[in-house]
Amino acid sequence: MTKVSPELENQMEIEMVMSVSADVSFASNRFPKYRIGADNQILDDAKEGPKGPSLKEVVGQETAQLVEQQKRLSVRDLASKFDNNLAAAAKQSDEAKLREVASLEGHVLLKKLRDALESLRGRLAGRNKEDVEKAISMVEALAVKLTQKEGELIHEKFEVKKLANFLKQASEDAKKLVNQERSFACAEIESARAVVQRCGEALEEEERISQTSGKQELEELLEEVQEARRIKLSHQPSKVIDMEHELQALRIQIREKSIISVKLQRELAMSRRAEENKFHLYELGGSENLGSSLRVQPCSDEAQELSKCSIQWYRIPTEGSRREIISGANKSIYAPEPFDVGRFLEVDVISNGQKVLVTTAGSIGPAAGLASYVETLFRKPNIEFNVVISQMNGKNYSSHSVHLFHVGKMRMKLCRGWITKARESYSSSMQLCGFRGGGNSAAKSLFWLARKGHSFVLVFESERERNAAILLARRYALDCNVMLVGPDDQAFM
Repeated sequence: MTKVSPELENQMEIEMVMSVSADVSFASNRFPKYRIGADNQILDDAKEGPKGPSLKEVVGQETAQLVEQQKRLSVRDLASKFDNNLAAAAKQSDEAKLREVASLEGHVLLKKLRDALESLRGRLAGRNKEDVEKAISMVEALAVKLTQKEGELIHEKFEVKKLANFLKQASEDAKKLVNQERSFACAEIESARAVVQRCGEALEEEERISQTSGKQELEELLEEVQEARRIKLSHQPSKVIDMEHELQALRIQIREKSIISVKLQRELAMSRRAEENKFHLYELGGSENLGSSLRVQPCSDEAQELSKCSIQWYRIPTEGSRREIISGANKSIYAPEPFDVGRFLEVDVISNGQKVLVTTAGSIGPAAGLASYVETLFRKPNIEFNVVISQMNGKNYSSHSVHLFHVGKMRMKLCRGWITKARESYSSSMQLCGFRGGGNSAAKSLFWLARKGHSFVLVFESERERNAAILLARRYALDCNVMLVGPDDQAFM
């Protein structure tokens, strides 16, 4: 048996290694150190010094920074950031390619080393053969681990390509957005320039107009000041005050003269009518104002008793116009109602086939304080009057108990306690006027036709309450588009 010395064995190994690695470029000038663990697993020796971050950690950090800065980066900064990340991804891709090349070189190196050890194993025997077999198993384990590393490298390469494509697409979108924003900004700048130009032209035009108008206003103001000075010089304050006092005194005198003239005209008309009625048989007695009663009285011994005469009252809107009959007023006493204010009253007295006309000296005047009293009642939510029923349905009413007459905005009601005599809404069939049947209480009485076949004659506590009730009821009825008048008065409204 041939014995191989240790020096020859070492020389052969060195020559074999040199022949194998002649056409291979190593990443380092020394072979990596490994150790065999349990179950022939190859374990890397712990490297001294700090380890650099992996590709996944770098990508994760960059993504976190992008998410944090997304809200505060402008579009242009975001595009620049995408470009930088794209460059970093390209760089990582290049590094991955270099690693792939190194991995390929490692596979070639391991294959050649294994072939060399296989050829060496056939030449050696004994303990050296066992060492070669251990080296072969170590090389196979390195090949397995290199394959695993290559798989991880392929996965990282895929992730890098995916990230690069994403960053490239995002960079293109950012560039498009930048171009779009740039076009919008250019359009807004052009419109702003146009607006500024128009504003400048408008300001120049306004300044030019203000200069011309300011000169005109200044000239007009100077003229007004000169005119005011002239007026002030021509009219002294004391003279103006004296003239105002004189005008006030003249106004007072004219007002007094007009009042005296009206009184004289009224007295003249009364004296004229007295002359005309000197030879008449009857005359009118009482005040010719709302709230009083007019009575036909004989003024001659030749006058026949009124009970044997036929009487009919009329109203005349203006003196000399056509007279209007007052339906139901055929007694010697008649109490004017609010509808008669401002009108003349005339009465026909027929005795022994002879008709005598008696007319009021003037128009019927309003009652003093009635208007303010009506306005006071109008502001109240509920308006009620104490009344006594004199007649009901044309017949005298035996009871003289006090009832409440309610005048509302939509209807009128007559009741006593819980007992309601009548309650009707305003309608065209309802009638309301002063009582025309004569009597001493005619000025306090009114006639109310609640509905057809249901009428009342109500006596109030005073003439003012009676007239106020008529005015308020007609006012509320007019708001309901109803004219509330007496019998046969609708034709005069």
